[in-house]
Amino acid sequence: MPEQSSSTDTSTPTSTRTSTPASTAPTPSTPGLPAGLTTRPLRTSDAHAVFVLMAAQEAEDIGQVAIEEADIVSDWAKPSHDLGARSVGVFEGEALVAYAELMGADRADTAVLPSHRGRGIGTWLAHWLQDLGRAVGSSVIGMPVPQGSPGDRLLESLGYHVRWTSWVLKLPEGATIPERDLPPGHVVRTAEPAELRAAHDVLEDAFLEWSVRERESFEDFEAATTGRPGFEPWNLRVVVDADGAVVGVSLVLVSDNGTTGYVDRLAVRRDQRNRGLAQALLVDSFARAREHGTSTSELSTDSRTGALGLYERVGMVATSTWVNRGIQLGPSGDGAL
Repeated sequence: MPEQSSSTDTSTPTSTRTSTPASTAPTPSTPGLPAGLTTRPLRTSDAHAVFVLMAAQEAEDIGQVAIEEADIVSDWAKPSHDLGARSVGVFEGEALVAYAELMGADRADTAVLPSHRGRGIGTWLAHWLQDLGRAVGSSVIGMPVPQGSPGDRLLESLGYHVRWTSWVLKLPEGATIPERDLPPGHVVRTAEPAELRAAHDVLEDAFLEWSVRERESFEDFEAATTGRPGFEPWNLRVVVDADGAVVGVSLVLVSDNGTTGYVDRLAVRRDQRNRGLAQALLVDSFARAREHGTSTSELSTDSRTGALGLYERVGMVATSTWVNRGIQLGPSGDGAL
């Protein structure tokens, strides 16, 4: 399996923009939602409100906030994503209390303010996503939720089945990953601008060995890396061989509070695996993050990669477990996957 990890449902599938522009005016009365709530498509200026909403939900469900506003901004900047046609916000007055969006063919994300749970909003959003998925030709949609959370229980009750499991892993404070010697002629360093396309290809080739989705476009990759708010050149690490070819890639970022360095993407070219390159990239990535003030190190991986054991063997410990629940979309929405 690829030596890699990713912090979301990983690289977002490419989507096709719809041709009908979405209105940004609130819907005065939305059937199926509690009285007093309105809806409208989201716009880029809503990024902070969505971050606050998602952070409140994570704090309630897992006791910490993993999402960052830059995650939302960079996702919404991807050329393939038509935010107006693929999202809905639920408002109480001017306050955003829930939202949902569909990226690509099957990646959904939702959040409901904890104070507004138990009012049918999550169920309404789940059905809204299914209707949207059918409208854009998706055969299945799914979303990540913390295992055992209210969202997990709701989706299970609605017929969503677990497609895969993900883990957030942390390197205990003060611990380091054992160093590995690189093969002769191989070097770990900051990626040069001209190597961005090669880095994209290494990541996508590896991810698509196990992830059933369309290939992420280079333009979407740019938006998620060099276009991400706060990106610095040192964030993109590569292993190059004796011929100067990129054979391994790591994208390491620093949390907003400056305490955590986390590897967002990691991959090694198939013909270069089992030579210690992934471990060398981890050592380098977390060391560079520590040079920039971090004290802890994190990444995530899922059951499709087979990489959990690799990270556990180098001393990383799972701190939270997520499941991706999906549902098969037939003409009437019947059937689960």
